[in-house]
Amino acid sequence: MKVIVVGASHGGHEAAHEALTRYKNAEVTVYEAGDFVSFMSCGMQLFLEDKVTERDDVRNFKPADLEKFGGKVLTQHQVTGINTDAKKVTVKNLATGEVLEDSYDKLILSSGVSPATIPVPGADLENVYLMRGRDWATKIYDKLHDDSVKSVVVVGTGYIGIEAAEVFAKAGKQVTVIDLIDRPLGNYLDAELAEKVRAELEKNGINLHLGHTVAAFEGDGTLSAVRDDAGQNFDADLAIVAAGVKPNTKYLEGTIDLDQRGWIKTDPYLRTSAADVYAIGDAILPLFAPAGQPAPIALASTARREARYVVETMTMEKPARSFAGVNGSSALPVFDYNLATTGVNANNAEKMNLKIASSLYQATIRPEFVKDGNPEILIKLIFNPETHAILGGQVLSKADVTAHINTIALAIKGKMTLEDLAEADFFFQPGYDRQWSVLNLAAQTALGEIPSV
Repeated sequence: MKVIVVGASHGGHEAAHEALTRYKNAEVTVYEAGDFVSFMSCGMQLFLEDKVTERDDVRNFKPADLEKFGGKVLTQHQVTGINTDAKKVTVKNLATGEVLEDSYDKLILSSGVSPATIPVPGADLENVYLMRGRDWATKIYDKLHDDSVKSVVVVGTGYIGIEAAEVFAKAGKQVTVIDLIDRPLGNYLDAELAEKVRAELEKNGINLHLGHTVAAFEGDGTLSAVRDDAGQNFDADLAIVAAGVKPNTKYLEGTIDLDQRGWIKTDPYLRTSAADVYAIGDAILPLFAPAGQPAPIALASTARREARYVVETMTMEKPARSFAGVNGSSALPVFDYNLATTGVNANNAEKMNLKIASSLYQATIRPEFVKDGNPEILIKLIFNPETHAILGGQVLSKADVTAHINTIALAIKGKMTLEDLAEADFFFQPGYDRQWSVLNLAAQTALGEIPSV
């Protein structure tokens, strides 16, 4: 069985590894357009803060990791077209310009996304940077240590934007964050938790200019200022644009069905419109399980789950199960805070027209008699107001409580209710938690009870 994988990031690596280790007769080739396999963008903050062993260690795998199982990884090889009738791909060697054809029995598309630029004047000025991939990470690292860079404007308050803002603020730069959304991390956190993050960012010297868009990047060849939609100018020696992504699917137009924004259309088995062609990773809209709807979920963990499922089922004429979907679980440190989120929140519920209810639990992590190391914790639960099925959750604390989000994610997958979580059997030791776990107490609070501490 000849398998071609397009793209060597999280999903592509997982798909190739699974195929090589599950099927003895698999002949696997990975085509990667980039020259480096495969930088882990979610580790960029660690990279920029010199918290990694070596720069080139921030990667999923090395080609040798697949080659030892008999796989081939070809970098600087861009798939430019697919003939789905002949089951062939056209590939351009970006180093030599040579064009070749290769055949497949199974084709797995993991071509991913690219950071979106802002279509405003000056977007092509020197020192207007994007923040994704090894090349940009290296350029940003150099600017981080450049004494001539004193003011930085970050466009976007998602995870990437907040990471960039924190890194440059810690380096002593003057940082302004601009975004149309009215609160930091507003796509991930509800207002109560986002306000804690806002205060933390401002305490650390970051200027949040929210509720505004960028109208132009200004400068004579090189960036000097960023102008917003109200005509206000912000000095900028550097701008970091972290304003979303676009799918790398132009090469598929007219061959594989795409939606109007370019996302690859897949069925419940992650099959595309062409026979024996599958799609995984950031360029598809996987099932967002808590909502029962497809949604963009650009996470390494999502891509890997999709890849594992595809390789397991791609030899079956009719798989026994469809892809189970994902919750979109993620976590992030923001200065002294640690936060994590999973499933439905107020923002995506509104976009998906979901009827939800929510509850906030706020207390110290441990019993009140514990005087040292007993920070506050906030837990937000999102649930179905009629059935009490748990649909989402968010946690935030100055302690590392992010593992609680994995428990909530399991509760969502297991279709647990508030009543189930309110009585779930967790351990008690006062150095770690309360007699009722904070998750028990959060659920009891959501049920309208006055929880015993």
